[in-house]
Amino acid sequence: MKLLIIESTANNELTIIITDDGCGIPADRLENITDPFVTTRTTRKVGLGLSLFKAAAEACGGYFEISSTLGVGTKVIGSFMRDHIDRVPLGNMADTVLTMVMSFGETDLIYQHDFNNQLFVFNTREIKDTLEVESLNEPAILNWIREFVSEGLEEIMEE
Repeated sequence: MKLLIIESTANNELTIIITDDGCGIPADRLENITDPFVTTRTTRKVGLGLSLFKAAAEACGGYFEISSTLGVGTKVIGSFMRDHIDRVPLGNMADTVLTMVMSFGETDLIYQHDFNNQLFVFNTREIKDTLEVESLNEPAILNWIREFVSEGLEEIMEE
């Protein structure tokens, strides 16, 4: 899975792009995928994630797109006016990345954050290969990840 965040103060844009190489979404389901009452989950009858993401982007002068190919994967894009009064802050991305790492198990994550053309990259596959491990769910590794992401983001956002 890949999470790409692009921030441009000059263009007043914040774009979030999420891609995966999973099984994809059938075209007939993709047509109404942002309907909050459409979900493939069996534990509940509503799916709010994509519908809320779309609503947030559009409410902030942006747009939402989703594309998917069966057997190839899915791409979701949400773009926002960066300084829009209704745009919710990104929050603590170091903790978000940490939660994703802990939740994904063996699935790899690439997180890229571009702030005014300054790029920070975090890649779990590179870390696993360097440490010669298959899981990053050890307290010392998780603490290092939090610090690495936090420091990397601070570095690119210095102005």
